[in-house]
Amino acid sequence: MDYVGHVIRPPSEAYSMIIQVTVGCSHNQCTFCGTYKEQKFYFKDIATIKRDIDEMSSQYRFQRAFLADGDVLILPTETILDIIAHLKKRSPWIERIGVYGNTKAIIKKTPEELRALRAAGLGIVYQGIESGNREVLRRIKKGAFPHRQLEAAEKIKSAGILLSQTVLLGIGGTELSEEHAIDTGKHLGAMSPDYAGALTVMLLPNTSLYEDYAKGTFALPDKFGMLNELRLIIINMKVKNRCFFTSNHASNYLPIRATLPDDRHKVIALLEDVIRRGDEKLLKPEHMRAL
Repeated sequence: MDYVGHVIRPPSEAYSMIIQVTVGCSHNQCTFCGTYKEQKFYFKDIATIKRDIDEMSSQYRFQRAFLADGDVLILPTETILDIIAHLKKRSPWIERIGVYGNTKAIIKKTPEELRALRAAGLGIVYQGIESGNREVLRRIKKGAFPHRQLEAAEKIKSAGILLSQTVLLGIGGTELSEEHAIDTGKHLGAMSPDYAGALTVMLLPNTSLYEDYAKGTFALPDKFGMLNELRLIIINMKVKNRCFFTSNHASNYLPIRATLPDDRHKVIALLEDVIRRGDEKLLKPEHMRAL
């Protein structure tokens, strides 16, 4: 396999065939992310991509595939269709293909292009929204405000593609903690993704967010403050359809798996109980957290 640099994938794609189509991230400006800071974004040679598909297909009968890195959807639709066609030819048993989707890249795709990708086998798009608060998104240089994220989400769902979204606990700092959580919950409710996941901010030394923390201009909520954000998100997340919500990423202090809206009251009660008790023994130890 011709992997270049750090190849990341969603936790749910742990057992998928990982094919690196692009290297890096087309945006690469988020203040909290250090994954691709030293990596220039580029599209890998199509012959190399197909050779990797051939190699992986000959080794194992994967049921799912994930096209990495940070933003495959920025590529021309014809190119993505060519890659998917080769993948399906070599691994016809593949049941679902997934990609990360940058909001701007999604919006640039026409409804017809997205439907063509769905028909070809693209089954799920992972969209990192981080927050539903406009000021938080401005500060972290996300590159897309809530109304554009909503537009992108609606395009994905209208094409019949599953939508999985992630948000970041703590990304508003102590200053905007409550606003971030409430607005994020409302935002998720408006978009009503099929899947949603919460991660918790971890400060990385090679990021501008870490520099702000070191200067004292940014402060993270404490562990129970993070859980309060999660509580507020769930309270305000009035989804229009069933949504599988998790906080089982390695960065989180308390893993939760829930189907909303069915489990809403149960999850809120659990979080309120843990926060009220204030016992850190109930939480994941700091040394066990990871990205």
